[in-house]
Amino acid sequence: MTITIRRIEKRDEMRWRELWDGYTRFYEREPDEAITRHTWARIFDATSPVFAIVAEQEDGAVIGMANYLVHDSTSALTPVCYLQDLFVDPQARAGGAGKQMIDWLVDEMRRQKWSRLYWNTRENNYRARGLYDKYTPHSGFVRYVIANPDL
Repeated sequence: MTITIRRIEKRDEMRWRELWDGYTRFYEREPDEAITRHTWARIFDATSPVFAIVAEQEDGAVIGMANYLVHDSTSALTPVCYLQDLFVDPQARAGGAGKQMIDWLVDEMRRQKWSRLYWNTRENNYRARGLYDKYTPHSGFVRYVIANPDL
């Protein structure tokens, strides 16, 4: 089956929502409609640094999505890209869609002259790490997160 990676379009909203909900639940959170709506709107807001791509089979079925942010960095002269969310439908995994979405972003990094592409995953996400380790060694950084208790 041939997979095409393309920029997301408004017609993809329902399928993106299904994949987004799957991604959210994978990371043990319940989908929040306000966040989903806000994220979707930012993808199509020309002033927002949030973008998305989808993996589409030749029959038109969208089987994966990736949301990414392009932002400035204090350690680089050109913007960097943070691949924030990558999810492939569990029924379509191991078919190359995740790799193709990362490859698309690597190519876009070169085209746009971003300094780097980076992402995070859970330490125990071994299946994804099996793919990610083919691109680059683990960075060795440990992530710390402080949530705002007032929100």
